[in-house]
Amino acid sequence: MLSFVPQEMKDPAPYHLLTSIVAPRPIAWVSTISASGISNLAPYSFFNAVAGFPPTIMFSVAYRRHEPKEKDTLRNIQEIDQFVCHVVDETLAQAMAQTGSEFPYGVSEFEMANLKAIPSVDVRPLGIEGSPVAMECKVTQTVRVEGTNNVMVLGRVLRFHVREDLYRQDVGLVDTVRMQPITRLGGPVEYTKIGERFEMATPKV
Repeated sequence: MLSFVPQEMKDPAPYHLLTSIVAPRPIAWVSTISASGISNLAPYSFFNAVAGFPPTIMFSVAYRRHEPKEKDTLRNIQEIDQFVCHVVDETLAQAMAQTGSEFPYGVSEFEMANLKAIPSVDVRPLGIEGSPVAMECKVTQTVRVEGTNNVMVLGRVLRFHVREDLYRQDVGLVDTVRMQPITRLGGPVEYTKIGERFEMATPKV
């Protein structure tokens, strides 16, 4: 076994090592809106579910190392405490990558990535037409992660939008394999597609 001490590694080596270990990571494609109505769309791969009752998800936003340090996503949720989280499937992969670029404040990522924005039902931020799944969320907490330049955003899911052909009515689940989500691996350019599904029950004691 090789051993590595993060404090002894050159930046950004610890980050790349961590993201290649904690993998694959789902991608939260997050839509927000400012108080003046300016929409923003950005992907985050530090993302997961954190509670089931009520359903709550999280994503983590890093401050930039240059000015402006605060990303538009954080600025917007401080003004409007809502967001829409979308699943990125294989058909939307390139558009998602485009929205990861650092466009100036006020530039529409929807337009830059040639995406059609659609109204949400319970929140102000817009949705993405064609996304297989979208979750309308209300921000419940923002937590500055001690000793880092990251802020964790937690949001309660107010409404799920699921493409009809993906919903497994008999079990109340999404057909995740058919959804074809893409996920992040290590480094800035590595992604993967979902593999086959298999079943394994937890043994009863």
